[in-house]
Parts: sequence; C-alpha cells; structure tokens
Amino acid sequence: MNCTKCDREAVMHAAYSGTHLCERHLFESVERRVRRRVREDDMLPADATPDDPETWVVGLSGGKDSVVLTDILHDTFEEDPRVEMVALTIHEGIEGYRDASLDACEELAADRDIRHEVVTYDEEFDVQMDDVAEDDPLDMAPCAYCGVFRRDILARYADDLGADKLLTGHNLDDEAETALMNILEGNVEQVAKHFDASLGPFDERNEKDGMIPRAKPLRDVPEKEIALYAQLRDLPVHMAECPHASEAFRGEIQDLMLKLEENHPGTRHSIMAGYEELAGLAADEYGDEDREVGECEDCGAPTTRDRCRKCALVDAVNAV
Repeated sequence: MNCTKCDREAVMHAAYSGTHLCERHLFESVERRVRRRVREDDMLPADATPDDPETWVVGLSGGKDSVVLTDILHDTFEEDPRVEMVALTIHEGIEGYRDASLDACEELAADRDIRHEVVTYDEEFDVQMDDVAEDDPLDMAPCAYCGVFRRDILARYADDLGADKLLTGHNLDDEAETALMNILEGNVEQVAKHFDASLGPFDERNEKDGMIPRAKPLRDVPEKEIALYAQLRDLPVHMAECPHASEAFRGEIQDLMLKLEENHPGTRHSIMAGYEELAGLAADEYGDEDREVGECEDCGAPTTRDRCRKCALVDAVNAV
C-alpha cells in the first residue's frame, strides 16, 4: 500500500483517519502534532526573550515516549535562544531495568548536547524500588509507591533547576486510559485534578499553589506511532517494561482500549474530546479557590495535609 500523501511505500495505517503514511510523512505527522500542542498550550510565551529564556525540564526515562519528546523538542528549539532544555532522569533502584534505560538517556543527551541531570531514590529517600516491591509494607502495588516518589522528585528538581515548564512524555493512549479509569472509578475529584495537571497545564490555579506548570506535548499522538517513529529514526530507546509494573486495573483498561480502538477507530480521540470538557466542568465544581494548600511539616512540599504523602510513604518503607 502506498502513502496517502505520495507514491512511497506506506509504513503504517492510521485507521482512525483512514490514512496510510510513508516514513517521511509519519515523521512529519508526529512532529506536527507535538508542535501544534506546544502552540495551543502556549508553552512559549510571547514575552520570552534570549535575555530571559524559558527553562523546560523534560522527564527523560529512556523509554520511547520521553526519548521521542526530547528529540523533537530539541530539533524544534535547538536554534531558538528563547528556550533552554534540561533532561531529568530518575533512577528508582531497579536492577538491570533502569541501568539500561539510563544508558539510552545518556546517549541521547550527549548526542544532542542537552544538559542531563540524574537523581536516585537511594540518594533522595534511602530507598530502592526492588526492596520496596519485595517488602511492600502497606500492601500496595509497587507503582503506588513509585508514582508518589517520582512526582515528588520531578516537582522538587524542576524547581531547583529553575524550570518554567515541566514536560512529560504521556501519549494519547496514556491519557485516554487515565480518563477512562477515573470515570469508571467514579472519581470526579481526580478528574478535576487531571484537568489541572494536564488538560489545562497553565491554569492560574497552578500558579497560585506555587506549582510549576506541566505539559504533555505528546498527548495527541498514539503510542504505536511514537514507537514506530523511534524505531525508524533509530533513536536510543530502552523498550523493556518495568519488572514491577503491576497496575492490574490499568492493564485491563489498556486491553479494553486496544479492543475498542480496533473495533471502533478513533475511540481514544473521542474519549479525550469529551473528557476535556467534563474535566473542565469538574475543576470548576471542585474549584481550588477555597483549597488550603500548606507545607509539609517535614519537607516543606505543598500539601493539603500536615505531612505529604511522600514523607508518609518514605517512613513506612524505611521502618521495615
């Protein structure tokens, strides 16, 4: 089958749009959507100048999503003095798995001459995720601990690095799965938080809470297209799945989403189109104007509790 846009041989079929794309037009399609998201989310403000550039901290894990995001942003803004990029990699203490992905991160950062910072759970929390997964003091999935630790490090180090924006590599599948999970769980408050964290990344509520605005420039691009992009561009990517990944419910949602998308192409896009509006309404209903956000009495992180979730989990893990 030939490319819909030219006579070259197609490398993929996007069933949701009915198009067949060759390698060149796949690259253009993915890059165009990322750059459009950057524009539509106003990631680069009009008042940014070479004398006062934006600092964008990108969470770089070495997986396909974060590598593709970093690569496209670098290609787009390498010659733009209004943007300075910093790659931030987190080593959780997972033997074999994170070591291999760290190699991919270092290769990409060195080749693109991107500043690269590496932070470890061991140094920050005296924690190794291999040990947490084995001991599991609170009888939770390893991802429940790891997600809290990771978000804390991203927020703190983005602040330390003077970030104006914190970017992550969440793709369309990730966002649609999270949306469906929140709806199926009936978690309206989490829908509102998802709006603040993603769908309205530069909402003034985030500024009021002292949080660095976050963005997900890949959230319009399906996972398979990102994987194919990385493969065809021969990018340094670590494709293995975390050995402790055990979010059973998300796994079921992933299977459901794949089946729905196969039978009804465009399902992911439809979910996000409706969810964005619903999330905005939920955020208005739960409004953060009256939310009391203080500081954790232990670490000073923003929290609505006396102690933040991260400090509570660190104590539980280290008490074992």
